[in-house]
Amino acid sequence: MQILMIVVPSTLLWAAPLVFTSLGGVFSERSGVVNIGLEGLMVIGAFSSIVFNLTFSDTFGSATPWIALLVAMAAGAIFSILHAVAAITFRADHTVSGVAINLLAVGLTMFLVKLIYDKGETDIIKHSFGKVDIPVLKKIPYIGEIFFQNTYWTSFVAIIVAVIAWFFIYKTPFGLRLRSVGEHPMAADTMGINVTKMRYYGVIISGALGGIGGGVYAQSISQNFNHATISGQGFMALAAMIFGKWHPLGAMGAALFFGFAQSISIIGSSLPFLSNIPNVYLFIAPYVLTILALTGFIGRAEAPKADGVHYIKGSR
Repeated sequence: MQILMIVVPSTLLWAAPLVFTSLGGVFSERSGVVNIGLEGLMVIGAFSSIVFNLTFSDTFGSATPWIALLVAMAAGAIFSILHAVAAITFRADHTVSGVAINLLAVGLTMFLVKLIYDKGETDIIKHSFGKVDIPVLKKIPYIGEIFFQNTYWTSFVAIIVAVIAWFFIYKTPFGLRLRSVGEHPMAADTMGINVTKMRYYGVIISGALGGIGGGVYAQSISQNFNHATISGQGFMALAAMIFGKWHPLGAMGAALFFGFAQSISIIGSSLPFLSNIPNVYLFIAPYVLTILALTGFIGRAEAPKADGVHYIKGSR
């Protein structure tokens, strides 16, 4: 019981950024646009949320982290337009464009940090996402102690957003149009669906969710921003999306798995059955599991048929 009370909240904490970002990847790739740039979108979200938090913490007080998430969402959405323009309008290679987004995000944010703060990292934020006890639910025997005490609101928001994403993609006309342009854009075009517009929507939603993922990570885990704040989490989210077979709930489940792996790397030394394992093995465990998940499932998981395929209106 004591072990679960440590492991479960930690898993939910580390999984939340991955859930948001992997859901963003689902929206983009369901529309037919490969988004390798999830890492860069998280970087932009982390940077913008921390800068906003530091600048306006005295103005907004305890509400600052939540408002900073909205800023991160907007920044990620705007930044993702670069990928949309390159991959959709100019029909650049999606993978190359995504890699460029990752490199540009790191370079741009570190330049701005140096310009604004005259050093290689920002200060520590005053207001962050702290641990909370969920009212009423915390009193449920056993379950309340494990899931609803010493936990984070952002973890539950991420799960709720995953359910909402599933509903939008599979139960609404918008989701049907989004999936149609990712599976068979020519047929969608024939039915009067604007393929370009729907793909732009997918990429911009991806950027917004990736920005939120970065903002959640920065304000709940790192609590400042530097060149190593986001170090592989975007690629873990990409792996979670593939592991989850491009399905919102599957991506959420895979993100929880990777969140567990990351949490073990931090709290493993305090757990009796892992205390004798050298820390270096615990630290590399999340990345090893990411590689194993990709090598084991990338051949079995079937991406949307038009994922990464350019579409020219009127082509046959």
